[in-house]
Parts: sequence; structure tokens; C-alpha cells
Amino acid sequence: MRNKLKLYGFNNLTKSLSFNIYDVCYAKSHAAQQEYISYIDEQYNSERLTNIMYQLTEMIGAHVLNVSKQDYDPQGASVTFLIAEGSMIPYGTDTVVAHLDKSHVTVHTYPEYHPETSIATFRVDIDVATCGEITPLSTLDYLIASFDSDIITMDYRVRGFTRDVSGKKLFMDHKITSIQDYISKKTLKRYHAMDMNIYQCNLFHTKLMVKKLELQNYLFNAKVEDLTPHTKQRIANSLRKEMAEIYSGSNIF
Repeated sequence: MRNKLKLYGFNNLTKSLSFNIYDVCYAKSHAAQQEYISYIDEQYNSERLTNIMYQLTEMIGAHVLNVSKQDYDPQGASVTFLIAEGSMIPYGTDTVVAHLDKSHVTVHTYPEYHPETSIATFRVDIDVATCGEITPLSTLDYLIASFDSDIITMDYRVRGFTRDVSGKKLFMDHKITSIQDYISKKTLKRYHAMDMNIYQCNLFHTKLMVKKLELQNYLFNAKVEDLTPHTKQRIANSLRKEMAEIYSGSNIF
């Protein structure tokens, strides 16, 4: 924040960003689907996710207190960071003094595929909960660029209240009309975007769906020039259907 609020005590607001990313592709056979899931598991294993989360916490100015990570069998990975605003301050030899503003960052992956249409989907769920002045919204462009993001849903909520020096309650400490305000125009240009916000509750929801579908980018271990016009159209229709239903959050076809 450029103009820092003068508060009575600490900033007790909690800011939570829930960020869901979907990467959609076409894998023709059951074997190809399994290969896709294995590929995704390797590309987005817990080690790489941990590196992404380290960069995220650095961007928001948080201090990492603890890291827990796990790769799952047969697929998927999870990483959890316990974070605090600023650095922990050592006091003496056996004690530590710190502002109790600890919170967390978590990420989980969910590869899966459609049993009939050969469409495979990779979902990443990221949750960032911060306290005090830190807001996770500044990391959105970085997160979108870190994954192959075809559909993105984002929820941002500010909870609790803090007080200014006169004792007045403050339920929000920064200006926001839309999550889109924190995404660059260059990034937004690639997506269809829609907002659903409840301003009186400090609830903000935005979802994005990629505009341009270049078929080769969605074929796993296949080349578009090897497909007939009919097959290309069928695959493109299946991809658009899958993406539209994820974007709308309903089975519309």
C-alpha cells in the first residue's frame, strides 16, 4: 500500500486467495492418457511446485517458517508453506519474538481424463492466506504464467477487521473493485473474463477462459497435420465443450 494506514495495534485482516487452474488436452488412446498423466506428474512434481511457491512468498514479502511437500501414488502432489510477514526476530538464545501474523500457502494437483472423449485435464489448486498488510493479489500474473492456464477461477476474500488510531473498525485496507485490477492487460487480452462480486461482504470472484484454441497446442503426442479435417473438427469441438463446462461450472451439453 502506498499510503500506509495508521492503525491501533496490528493489522488483523486476513486475506485469502483461492486460485484454480485447468490445463486441457487431447490424448487419443488410454495409453496416451496414462502417458499424459505421467508427464504432468513429472512436470509438476512437488519439487517444482515448491520452487514456484518460494518465488510466490518472496514476491509478497513473506518469510517461510516451514515447508511440507508430498508426491502421491498413482498421481498428484501437494506442498504447504507456513509463512509469516517479515522476518522472525531472535531474542536471547532460547526464545523468539515475532508478530503473530502467521498464515499459509498450499498447492495441490489433480490430473484426470474423460473416459469417452479422450480429453485429459490437469487441475492445480492454490490457496494463499495472509495476515496484516500482505496481499497475494500481486502474484496473479506470475501464477498464470507458471502453468498452462486454459481456464482459471479465482476467489479473493478479506475477513475480520482492524482499527485505526481513533478506534474505528476497518474491514478493508486497500482499494479493489475486481480481481482483474491486479492482472496485467497483456495477460487479460488472452482470456474471456467474468466477475461475480459481493462488495458488501468483501468477496470477489473472477474466472477466465482462453480465447484462442490452437489445436496443435492441445494434442498430446500427436501432430495436427496427421489428422483429417473431420477429426480436427471433432477434437476441437470436444475441447471447447470441456472448457466451456469447466468455465461455467455446469454440464451444459
